[in-house]
Amino acid sequence: MPRAGLTVERVVAAAADLADEVGFENVTVSALARHFGVKDASLYSHVRNLRELRTRIALLAGGEMIDSIAAAAAGRAGKDALAAFAGAYREYAHRHPGRYAATQIRIDQALVTDSPALRRTAEITYGMLRAYGLEEPDLTDAVRLLRSTFHGYCALEATGGFGAPRDVQASWDRAIEALHVALANWPREETKNRD
Repeated sequence: MPRAGLTVERVVAAAADLADEVGFENVTVSALARHFGVKDASLYSHVRNLRELRTRIALLAGGEMIDSIAAAAAGRAGKDALAAFAGAYREYAHRHPGRYAATQIRIDQALVTDSPALRRTAEITYGMLRAYGLEEPDLTDAVRLLRSTFHGYCALEATGGFGAPRDVQASWDRAIEALHVALANWPREETKNRD
């Protein structure tokens, strides 16, 4: 029987906090059980295993992150929306390093389809990019460019990977400018069978 006071939501929220404190890769069922002062078995009433716990952290974090991004980008378009989107992404990665790391794991496709937060992420991201006149397959390519740029920058920044004396914020701002130019001048994929 589940321990009184413990719920799936409470367990996952505590696991997300723990991820921010000790790193996502260091979150274990045992560490979480110690946090609550219970035996590991008590948590298995709420999550089946470590994989499920980490997936739930990723879904929680993804929802938090897209809420921040949506609030920042609301009412903006074009370069303004891109800068707000990127800024909120970076801020979340800085403020919640463990949660952010969770957003980078691969999630079972069935869970992605069932997740309102992940659907909302796609809607907001694709909506911002449609303002640049992009359609598939260019939308997917552009999403991959943005994600790899934002993630790469945040990962390097988090590990002190930028050693040059140039201000890191100034470089970020220039990267956003460059992405805007790339998106505004996107090389559209030609239709294969043109008459």
